Amino acid sequence: MSFLPISQALERLEYEELVESRPRVGTRVRMPTPQDVREHYILREALECQAARLFAEKASSDERLELQKMATRVDRMLSGRAKDSGAETVFRTQAYHMSFHMRIVESTGSAALSKAIEKTHVLTFNWLYDISTKLSLPARWHEELMEALAGKDPEIAEKAMRRHINYGLRQIQEVLAQQLGPDAPRLSQLGRLPPDTISKATPQGWREKSGRRR
Repeated sequence: MSFLPISQALERLEYEELVESRPRVGTRVRMPTPQDVREHYILREALECQAARLFAEKASSDERLELQKMATRVDRMLSGRAKDSGAETVFRTQAYHMSFHMRIVESTGSAALSKAIEKTHVLTFNWLYDISTKLSLPARWHEELMEALAGKDPEIAEKAMRRHINYGLRQIQEVLAQQLGPDAPRLSQLGRLPPDTISKATPQGWREKSGRRR
């Protein structure tokens, strides 16, 4: 392989924020800071909340049914991961989890939104791969999300996705605090969080907030 393709590949990885280059040091895997993670979640929240709105408006009946089945499988895989934390199981679970979120945005018909969200998930997959195995998610976490998105109400869909993402952020924050120690900056100190997104980030939160129950 010639030097040029390698150089181009490294430039692509650097553009995608997976590696970083430093003068007189070289290229190395980029280790995200808490600030990086927080800003990434700000972007992810904006993109996926829009995807949730569009899904509620545009997804076909078959797509809604497909995503509800995928949500059930994601929850089962995440639950089973606690019993089998082998490398193959973790990879398969994380990959399917990513495909679930990507399938939501693909159902909106927006290629540009799909491309942007795919990049955020690639970063999540790589940055938080080890941390993700330590997260504690409620039962039916993704099924609850899809109940909201499949209901054809864009407002409820957006609120459900916002809580879904911010609950994950809180879980990551707790794991990072355990790994980095009590003196590490908390993610909530690195960017402004909407006041009700963390404290009310429960599976039924979107119903309580909207005043609707199913």
